[in-house]
Parts: sequence; C-alpha cells; structure tokens
Amino acid sequence: MTESGKVGSGKAGAGTDEARGAFGADEARGALDAAVEHLRGRQHQDGWWKGELATNVTMDAEDLMLRTFLGISTPRTNEETARWIRSQQRADGSWATFHGGPGDLSTTVEAWVALRLAGDQPEEPHLRKAAAFVRSEGGVERARVFTHIWLALFGLWSWDDCPSLPPELMYLPPWAPLNIYNWGCWARQTIVPLTIVSALEPVHPVGFDIADLQTGESPPPRQSAYSVGGFFQRLDPLLHAYRRHPLKGLRRPAMRRAAEWILARQEADGGWGGIQPPWVYSLIALNLMGYQLDHPAMRAGIAGLDGFTIQADSPAGPVRWLEACQSPVWDTGLALDALLEAGVPADDPAVLKATDWLLDEQILADGDWQVRRPHLPPGGWAFEFANDNYPDTDDTAEIVLGLRKVKHPDPDRLRKAIDRAVTWTTGMQSRDGGWGAFDADNIHTLANALPFCDFGAVIDPPSADVTAHVVEMLAAEGRADEEPCRRGLRWLFDAQEPDGSWFGRWGANHVYGTGAVVPALVAAGVSRDLPPIRAAVRWLETHQNADGGWGEDLRSYVDPAWIGRGESTPSQTAWALLALLAAGEDSESVDRGIEHLVRTQRPDGGWDEELYTGTGFPGDFYISYEIYRLVFPIWALGRYVARDAR
Repeated sequence: MTESGKVGSGKAGAGTDEARGAFGADEARGALDAAVEHLRGRQHQDGWWKGELATNVTMDAEDLMLRTFLGISTPRTNEETARWIRSQQRADGSWATFHGGPGDLSTTVEAWVALRLAGDQPEEPHLRKAAAFVRSEGGVERARVFTHIWLALFGLWSWDDCPSLPPELMYLPPWAPLNIYNWGCWARQTIVPLTIVSALEPVHPVGFDIADLQTGESPPPRQSAYSVGGFFQRLDPLLHAYRRHPLKGLRRPAMRRAAEWILARQEADGGWGGIQPPWVYSLIALNLMGYQLDHPAMRAGIAGLDGFTIQADSPAGPVRWLEACQSPVWDTGLALDALLEAGVPADDPAVLKATDWLLDEQILADGDWQVRRPHLPPGGWAFEFANDNYPDTDDTAEIVLGLRKVKHPDPDRLRKAIDRAVTWTTGMQSRDGGWGAFDADNIHTLANALPFCDFGAVIDPPSADVTAHVVEMLAAEGRADEEPCRRGLRWLFDAQEPDGSWFGRWGANHVYGTGAVVPALVAAGVSRDLPPIRAAVRWLETHQNADGGWGEDLRSYVDPAWIGRGESTPSQTAWALLALLAAGEDSESVDRGIEHLVRTQRPDGGWDEELYTGTGFPGDFYISYEIYRLVFPIWALGRYVARDAR
C-alpha cells in the first residue's frame, strides 16, 4: 500500500510553484539517483521485480463466491475478504471500478452478495446503502451478464434470463464466424468454460434473496430485428430451447472437448492465462464436469489462486484481497529499461540478474497464437510468471528494447534470444500493419454483438500503444527501413486523432498513447518537424496541468470531456515527458514537468500514485500498476539528465 501525502525528495530544492526559478539539473540528477536506489532495493534476489496489481472488489467478491460454490470457503477467509470489501465501499454505498471513480452497478451488486454470503445482514447500514445505490441505478435487472451468471449460480437469478452460450461453439473451425479464436485470448479462455456452465445451469442454493436489489423494471427493448445485435437477441430463445432438448450426440462430446481444451491450457502455476476470470470459470466448469476437488488440476488451480492473494492488517482486523493478475515479466522489463535509461552500467549486477531471469522466461513453446500464424517460430515473452500459452507483443518489444543495451557475459545467448523475439514479434503483425497484444488479425467484431458480451473488450485488434512499442523496437534493431516497420508507421499515422493525440488501449489513455507513439516515430526516423509530431506536442502542452504534471481520468474512455484531463500522476507525467523529450522539446513545459516529478518525490525515492493508470478493458476494467509510479519517472528523468549532459 502506498503512503499517501508524503511529498518532497530530500534532494529536491523546489518545494512550491514560486520556487521554480531555483530548479536545475542538479535537482533532477538527485531525484534520479534516489529513485534508482529505491528501484534497486525492490529487486528480488532472483532478478525480477513485481509491484502490486490493484483492480476492484469484483475480484474479491467473485473469489468468495467461487469458494462458496465449490464448498471450500472458511470463516476466516470469508471474514478477511469481507473486511476488505467493506473497507473499499464509497460514501454513497457503492463500489467503484477504480480509485476515485464513480460507483459501478455490477460491482456493487457482487459486493453486496459476497457480503451476504459472509454473514452480513441486509438491515446493516452499509448493505442498506449499497442496496439503495443499486436501485437508484436501475436495480440488479440492469447489471451485466457476468453478474447475472454469478447470481444464477446461487439461485438468485433465473438461468432463463442469462444469454445462452452453447458448447457446440467448440466445433466451429478457425475460419468460421464466432469460432473461439476470433475472441481475444482473455475472452476465449473465459467463454470456453462458460459454455459448460451455461449448458449445465448449476444452482447452489443460499438462504437469502436479492429482493432489496430489485426494482421490477422491464428489460430494455430489443434492438432492431435488422441489426446484428437484434438478430442475436432473437436467436437466444431458440438456444435456450435447444439447451432443454439438445442433440446428445453433439452436446456431450462438445462439453468434453471444451473440458479437454481447458485442461490443455492450464499453466504451471495452476491457473489459466494468468488472470482471474478464466481461472475461476475454468475451476467451476471442470468441477461440473466431474473433476473433484482432489483432482490434480483442481488442486493446482485452487492453490494457484491462493498464491494471488495478499493479506495485511487493518484497523478492523486482518484483510485479504486477490490480485486479478501478476505482472513480473512486464515489471522486470520496464525496470530493466528504466535502469539503463538512468545511466546504470550495462553490466551492472542488477542489470545482469534481471537479464538472466528474463532470458530464462522467454517462451519457446507453442501457443494459441499459432492458429493465425502456424509457421511462425516462438520467441516472445508473456506478462506473468506462468502464461506460456499467451506471450504478447507488448512485453516482448519492451524487453528487447532493454536487453539489446545489456553488456552480457554470454553475448551469443543474448543475441539469439533477441533475434528470436524480433522474428516472432514481426511475424505477429496484422494485415493492416498494426500489432495487437496477443494475436494477429484478431479483428472480427461479430462477437461484440452477442447478448453475452457486455463485459468489455472481447477482441484484440491492433492498438497505437502496442504498435508504437513494436515500431520503436524494430527501429532500435536497425530495421526502420524494412517493410514491417514502414507499415507500422503508416498504421500509426492513420490512427492519430484529429486533436493530435493517440488513443491508449492498455494505459490511461491519450496521454499513454501519445507518450508511446511520439518516441517510436522519432526512433524510426520521422522528422520532429513533421505535422503529426508537432500536433502531438501541441496537444500535450495544451493539456499540462497548472502544477506542471499531466493526468487523464479513466472516465475519458466513456466521456470525451475527460480526454487529457485529470489529476497529475507520476506515471502520466513521465509519459508526456518522454514524448516531449523525444520530440526535441527544450521548453518550459518540459522543465515544469520534470520539476513536478522532483517536487512530488517521496523521501525514499519513490512516488505516490493512488489513481489508476492501467487499462484492462476500456470503459469496464482498470488496473493500478504499483511499479509504474517508479519506473516511468526514472525513465523520464534519465532522458532529461542525459540530454542536459550532452
């Protein structure tokens, strides 16, 4: 947990806006040295870094519900989880999906149900306030499909009112519409187990109801029968009818095929995809298919979830919460890049330990990405400790950018790893010239129209931030003039917003996208004087806050009024600075941004950042990466200090 309110590095001289005139390179160097020392102190003895990954209480509520459904909950885990959920409730009775954000209907419904399962009574003030919020937002009737599924598992919602998802989807070949490989990898791994759950419609009765959350409102009207969404809405009753009378020669083998698919993708840590949603639904699906709790797959899955939990003390007693994911490979790649950008020697022991750990983590096995690229040899990195089925281009590009600067005692080993990674990443380019994160050409939007898909992004099309990272990596490798890089550049030019910014898919939001694209364009040889870069510079300077920093509220994904607007954060300030420095700016905006980082640094060399700056699903699911508030300011300070030293 961060220590909020602590500002002012002991090495920073400027404490107020009026003191800016006293700011200089010595203060920036002092702040950089303190931050590097802090980052060094956080490295694990095996060479990796891993910051806490925070999301929202949906993860904790669903963990408690999963354990209740499987019969493995205990009074201790229930109470510790319940304390955590209660501690995150907002004054209006709701729970939000990110720090400082508005209350969210579905998150509040799931939190309410989890607390009831833990023994809280509906007449208690916190649950009364939560129920009132739910009703004010249209009631449980307006909650998302996934929330309705969790309610149906406990007999609190009718399965007839949940969209049907037939396991016969498993028979569709990769070229067919709605086959599982047209979904993004995170959605694919979630949908497959849910086909089993949807087919069996299990119910684990509980001793309460959800009348307090209901308004009795009618469902929203159907979409036009002539729209794709309207067609699927009218198809859903037929799928429900088929569920009651399926062709046994199709359904049972389809369910077995789904279960085998799930088992084949269980990772070494017991999980699926290294993320919570497919993990919990896979455990439920396998259990429904007859895999008992003592089966090795079930034991490993449950034990792995335990490894994703964080326990701490609070004034109310011990609390327990679940990380939706863990990001050690990503964090280590960024930390390695940051150290090298800060001027740490390329053969420094910390650099070499991180390098050796990353080299061991390179994935040389097959994965789902080969469905679209069957002849491409492996060579990427994943995000997590264990996710060999799903390496991603974003991690791989950032890791290569760091590894190529390392002075390693075995340069041949290092070079071979980099070459494999570059070959794999280049081969994952989509036909339109951009790069998605996990798959190539994952652009089919038909799945978005399904009644089932109201839970965020379900496909993985190319994005500006990922494409920029790959382009920058290719340019660093001397491949800027080769066709893949040139096609990536054209994609980025086409993706620029009319205001001069770029949309950020995996980070918040236009500040992140712009902070990624401008350095990539410059690295690839684009003139700093060209209109796309000048427009980006103007956009960043226009959106600088009065305190010298930058921030963009996550509501910008759903409300354009928030684009480029928000409270300053260390990571977003650093992203903006990286773009401005790459664009060759030697301006007051840069100096004020650097001063903001220096002035807000903690005495221990780190920074506080309560606001979330990571994105899981734009508009629906957000992430706070603890490591961001440290590595990106180091990166920006390092480039600033290096520029002034030249």
